Amino acid sequence: MQKRKVNFHTLGCKLNFSESSTLAREFEQGGFERVSTTEPADISVINSCSVTEHADKKCRNLIRKIHRRNPSTIIVVTGCYAQLKPYEIAAIEGVDLVLSNNDKGELFRRVTELAGKGKAQVTSCDVEQLTRFFAAFSSGDRTRAFLKVQDGCDYKCAYCTIHYARGASRNMPIAALVDEARQIAASGQKEIVITGVNTGDFGRTTSERFIDLLRALNEVDGIERYRISSIEPNLLTDEIIDFCAESPKFQHHFHIPLQSGSDSVLARMRRRYTTARFAERIESVRRRMPDAFIGIDVIVGFPGETEEDFRTTYAFLGRIAPAYLHIFPYSERPGTPAIDFPDKVQSSVATRRVEELETLCRRLHGDFCRRAEGTTDWVLFESTMRGGMMFGYTGNYIRVKAPYDRERINTICRVRLGEMDESCDLTGEIVD
Repeated sequence: MQKRKVNFHTLGCKLNFSESSTLAREFEQGGFERVSTTEPADISVINSCSVTEHADKKCRNLIRKIHRRNPSTIIVVTGCYAQLKPYEIAAIEGVDLVLSNNDKGELFRRVTELAGKGKAQVTSCDVEQLTRFFAAFSSGDRTRAFLKVQDGCDYKCAYCTIHYARGASRNMPIAALVDEARQIAASGQKEIVITGVNTGDFGRTTSERFIDLLRALNEVDGIERYRISSIEPNLLTDEIIDFCAESPKFQHHFHIPLQSGSDSVLARMRRRYTTARFAERIESVRRRMPDAFIGIDVIVGFPGETEEDFRTTYAFLGRIAPAYLHIFPYSERPGTPAIDFPDKVQSSVATRRVEELETLCRRLHGDFCRRAEGTTDWVLFESTMRGGMMFGYTGNYIRVKAPYDRERINTICRVRLGEMDESCDLTGEIVD
């Protein structure tokens, strides 16, 4: 008998990728064949994002595309958009099952119980009922694995729907996460990205500490590199910084959300720090790890952001000089406090501000990568090949290209770094 086929379409964050990979393993263990997103499948699972209106629109368009391409495919939608607006999704032609984030663990069972296509079934729940923890880590897809250690967020920033889509902060015990890291090591992957909604808030469920999780993961044999996917500045303690500086496994790479360089905007956003505190955290990282790659999230066009506020943000970013900027125009999200804030910023103004910060980002990223020219570093090469070249990353997240060598894939090589190209990639010569 021919195996039924399933594919997975993952939108959004690293957390979604870890969850999709875990769901895929369950289908494969249940006798399904996983196929690519472009191949016909009996079942198509969409793990949705809802961080912006654009993310919602992308999901709707994807549903229609899948249904148009193969009308007999059973379409299942889960994730944050499915949690926030399940009946909006269920009304789209072709959708058969909409599962809340609380019911992700039941996805395989619910899908296999479907008799076929028909009226969409919906499981929904209020934010107070989002209490389950769906354990997840990615495998098989790439050199690095994403390990979900935490879910939910208690912060309720004025612009954000994450609390309503993911619920309160919760986590698995350290011992269980160490077991998952060992499974990842057994599969041959060398690097783990530690991920969550508010990763540094780990421990709410088990009364454990994030630093103790890092110490425990550090002892897992077979994993040579760890990265912390994102951590709030108020949770990036000196203890964590010191540990990452001293551990050969934890890389000098930090993704720290800022959102605005204006204290008045930060206050309206309901963020939990000032620019002075943020700058002090950056300085603490650089004092221990001068080579650290620091990526920063910024939102422009938040209600009430004046031109002076934006200029203050621009100057602040230029002063602290991160290695990279992740820039987002503010997107109104129903149900958040900010949607009712006065003094909306025109979309054309927000677009222009995004463009200015993108120009700044290109300069800052180029400056950071260029400093590594002529040095020697360790690079973990990945399987992607383009134009006869393979690509990998240094510990501090500089992308390096070298002539493709299959034997070097998923290995950490000593590399002499050459000139930077227009994409900020450095040429590499393997010297070990």
